[in-house]
Amino acid sequence: MADIMVNLKDPKYYNNRELSWLQFNTRVLKQAQDETLPLLERLKFLAIYGTNLDEFYMIRVAGLKKLFTAGVIVSGADRLTPLQQLREIRGYLHQELQVLEYCMKEILDKLEGEGLFIKAYNEVNRHQKHELNRYFYEQIYPVIVPIAIDATHPFPHLNNLSFGLIVKLADNDDPTVERYGIVRIPRVLPRFIELDGGIFVPIGTVVAQHIHDLFPGYSLLQFCAFRVTRNADIEIEEEEADDFMEILEEGLKLRKKGEMVRLEVSVNADDDLLSFFNRHINVFKHDIYRFNTYLNLGSLWQIVGNKNFAHLTAPSFKPKMLPPFDSNENVYSVLDKEDVLMYHPYESFEPVVKLVQMAAKDSDVVAIRMTLYRSGTNSPIVNALMQAAESGKQVTVMVELKARFDEENNLIWAKALENAGAHVIYGITGFKVHAKALLVTRRVGGRLKQYAHVGTGNYNPSTAKIYTDVSYMTSNDAITADMTRFFHFLSGFSKKGKLNELYMAPTQIKPKILSMIQNETKKGSEGQIIAKMNSLVDEDVIRALYKASQAGVTIDLIVRGICCLKPGIPGISDKIRVISILGRYLEHARIFYFKHAAPQLYISSADWMPRNLTRRIELLTPVADEAAAAKLLRILQLQCSDNVLAHELQSDGSYLRVKTDPAKVIDNHDLFEKHANKLHKALKKETPNYVQQLASRLLKES
Repeated sequence: MADIMVNLKDPKYYNNRELSWLQFNTRVLKQAQDETLPLLERLKFLAIYGTNLDEFYMIRVAGLKKLFTAGVIVSGADRLTPLQQLREIRGYLHQELQVLEYCMKEILDKLEGEGLFIKAYNEVNRHQKHELNRYFYEQIYPVIVPIAIDATHPFPHLNNLSFGLIVKLADNDDPTVERYGIVRIPRVLPRFIELDGGIFVPIGTVVAQHIHDLFPGYSLLQFCAFRVTRNADIEIEEEEADDFMEILEEGLKLRKKGEMVRLEVSVNADDDLLSFFNRHINVFKHDIYRFNTYLNLGSLWQIVGNKNFAHLTAPSFKPKMLPPFDSNENVYSVLDKEDVLMYHPYESFEPVVKLVQMAAKDSDVVAIRMTLYRSGTNSPIVNALMQAAESGKQVTVMVELKARFDEENNLIWAKALENAGAHVIYGITGFKVHAKALLVTRRVGGRLKQYAHVGTGNYNPSTAKIYTDVSYMTSNDAITADMTRFFHFLSGFSKKGKLNELYMAPTQIKPKILSMIQNETKKGSEGQIIAKMNSLVDEDVIRALYKASQAGVTIDLIVRGICCLKPGIPGISDKIRVISILGRYLEHARIFYFKHAAPQLYISSADWMPRNLTRRIELLTPVADEAAAAKLLRILQLQCSDNVLAHELQSDGSYLRVKTDPAKVIDNHDLFEKHANKLHKALKKETPNYVQQLASRLLKES
């Protein structure tokens, strides 16, 4: 009845994607405001907030500006136009700037009590100024770039995220003559100069004191720090050239020349100086932000990572090698006996790395196939693949060159792999390959045996220590056969692209998800869905969830970032609860539970967004193994119970922190760390069977 009377396409039932993302970044800022965290942990969240916002402006705001300029009115399910969204974004961020600055001041004041100071040049003593002057002449002066701007000196090109000083100068011979200039401070220079006594001096304040050295014969009248943001979204028309690598390299050059979309300046910016500068870069007035703090919050990582103040950060956790990978038994032998599901970073990513390294050296291995999206620098996995290719093994690697902001790094790896003799696939026309898949083919007793890894995260051992992700390793013939079909699809031609055991986007995942939601809907109040992901945007999926809620299905969603679904609307979504978990680890796993599906548990590389479901190559993996499925369900249940790191989405689009019960504090990150530590400790004195039983009991107790 409700299904007929209610128009589920009504814009009032949907959160705007961009404003929902801003709410996510606000939750990051709230972590910085959390007084229970160590001080440098709080500063770390300010750095994350800033780098998140940089990318948001470079990509999302830049995209909205292009839509507005092109006269596009079409928008998402919420029906806000690009101009309406831009106005909302600017108002939101200008207001939040006050919160940011207050938070920064509070943290810095408390850091001073711990012996860590951030001071401008003019705030340090004479001896320290002498040290800074020496540093300037030895380290800064040779590489800094002073630029005069006048009729014979045109305004320079400023790369994306360029940082420096705008200066107004007076001619010493004729003080009535005023000149303008820019001092570009290259990225190779640190943003803070460290002095003895725990003092960090922003480099801009040191450079400002030496303008007379950079512009001899002139005196400084006014200066302000600046930072510019450009449109960094690369548009690549793949059909226009044969060599995709050449197109990408050209696109990376264009990124540096994208339209200016944001200007950040220090709060002391003189109106005349700012007007001069903006006449050349032409940033819309509401995209100019005046900061009473540091323009590049990401530069705070330099302080956060300082080892002298490690005691002001949260204790680091070392991922544990747990059963069945804790023994000297090789990965092949383990997977011959059982499937293994690991939850990173509590469980080490090392078995995945070992599988590739072992396969590279194993004379019985005939082929290694793999997707690489973000592999990081100095990758042991890529080095192993190169070694395998050089030894004559068939190595096929899908290197996704369109992995945003990792394009240059991936380009380097792709060329190195190709030079080593690997067959490198540079992309699929019209699609990003976002699936995380590895397949090793080995000759055993006259026949071929295959070993597979499929996961929710990238093949990057560094991020595997700070992102929560799931790895599933198996030698199950049905899955490995499907993996072979998957890699054949990537390297060859296929109009069907259909798998039998696994599900692949863009053709299979969305229909499967909708089918399983519909199946729970038919079960009414007996139905249950728990889904964990990074973002929920797809309108068809949201409407299906609304219908399930109307039918009485209990739905728990764990959505870290963007959520366009509105929970708690009477008669529409009152059976849906949405939480977001933010803590010391970045929640990155995608895990789905459907009570009446067979099997019930799934992991995926794909979020429930149109781009993942219809414009990318993704994998959805059913987890039928009983122990692995039980482990996934416990992860979901524990996160749904979290009352420390969880924020609950309200029907108006805002988030409230879940109230902590002092009698039963549930911090899922802390609990998983404790579980891993207990299991690792038990390994030293107990049998493997006991440890397996302990693992199961610990999860159930949670």
